[in-house]
Amino acid sequence: MRRWALLGCAALLCAPALPARAQSEAADAAVTRIRAFYDALLSVMKQGDKLGIRGRYDKLAPTVRSTFDLAAMTRIAVGPEWNSIPPEQQAALIENFSQMTIATYANRFDSYSGERFEVDATAEPRNNGRIVHTKLFPSTGEPVTLNYLMRSSGDAWNVVDVYLTGTISELATRRSEFAAILKSGGPNALIESLRQQTEKSMRSSAAGPQRGTR
Repeated sequence: MRRWALLGCAALLCAPALPARAQSEAADAAVTRIRAFYDALLSVMKQGDKLGIRGRYDKLAPTVRSTFDLAAMTRIAVGPEWNSIPPEQQAALIENFSQMTIATYANRFDSYSGERFEVDATAEPRNNGRIVHTKLFPSTGEPVTLNYLMRSSGDAWNVVDVYLTGTISELATRRSEFAAILKSGGPNALIESLRQQTEKSMRSSAAGPQRGTR
């Protein structure tokens, strides 16, 4: 299994605290969503060699799209420039960001050798969202803390941020990266960059396992 580039950076709006019962129900729903995501991820990892990169991508795509609020994550990563981008290019950015995210999971979680995930039973209230605390236990080495910031969208809770070691957000880094691309080449350059990152993930995994310490 490859170490993975973590996803997520979100700016939450302040909101009144939920009543205790509503908080408990929200926590349960948020925790359940992450547990279901991990179950799907482990299932794909255990079939990783048989499925290959394309099979893993196809299996993970519905789960990633339903677990993560990829549209919100794209807007956050793009930052203030988002509102000045035409709707057609916004849609292309969201779709290419989504494909890149799925390809990253399919690439990094390519096989199974005893890894396991632990999810805290109680989510932490965070403004108008919830933090679900989890740990990834690799087959060797120290566990990795992965905290998911989730926000309610209708009747579902979706991930809008993922923090490594509890604090490091990949989308915070991506925001700086995206800003540089937008400044030099505009939205089309960013769309092409995302497309190339997806292709790179698909090609590198298809070439064979490349285990590392990322």
